[in-house]
Amino acid sequence: MAVITLTTEWRPDDIYNGIIRGKLCTMCPGTAIIENASGLTPFDISRGSFIIRNTFMNYPAGSIHIICILSEAAKGAGYLIVKSKGHYFIGADNGIFSLILNSEPDEIISIGADETTDELEVFARAAAGLIAGKKPSELGTPLKKIHETLPFRATIDADVIIGSIIFIDSYGNAISNITREVFYRVFENKDFRIYIVSNLNFTDSISRNYSDVPVGDLLARFNSLDLLEFSINGANISELLSIETGSSVRIDALGNTAPPNHLF
Repeated sequence: MAVITLTTEWRPDDIYNGIIRGKLCTMCPGTAIIENASGLTPFDISRGSFIIRNTFMNYPAGSIHIICILSEAAKGAGYLIVKSKGHYFIGADNGIFSLILNSEPDEIISIGADETTDELEVFARAAAGLIAGKKPSELGTPLKKIHETLPFRATIDADVIIGSIIFIDSYGNAISNITREVFYRVFENKDFRIYIVSNLNFTDSISRNYSDVPVGDLLARFNSLDLLEFSINGANISELLSIETGSSVRIDALGNTAPPNHLF
């Protein structure tokens, strides 16, 4: 059975939660409405897209994902229903859809572009139409493309990978944009050194579990998303090392390392 998920930048006690849930309960009686994530950094479509990209496929096919992040309609852009990979996404055409999908959608439908329109009403009515069995094309006007935003990708340059932190989880673990595939493409059967933030913070190995190193030691591991993640066993690495989204990550082949204390 399809469900409706909500991913928002609202605090749990914000009135908008009650407004959208009330509208959905009225228009889609009996449909499960699930909070996928809330309280996200306002206007941060990069963080929001990371969460949705890595969660939506866990829901049943046909599920509807309402996105309330930077959701006010901007000039020249509007509200969309986007169909992709057996799921429906509803939100503002602000670049977040391209970051979520990283591929061409199966269908793009404009459902309004009036800056005075209440987006929560638009989103709820679109979701209700889909729940009722209507095709997306019956709910708006087909479009050929969405607004695109380019994701931040790691770069490779002769035995060096340079990346950045793209997400910090509830434990302070810092997740980078360096994939397992990219890492082993460069460093298969090679010695390496991984730095985060500065040359003072490094490791020469990849761990499997947090407990592979002593309590208080830094470690790097590939998480369930196959992304390189940094942690300190038993502590919050982001607080201790002042790591934030956008912080630098560098991997060098041993013998190619920068001088001690050099910030990169």
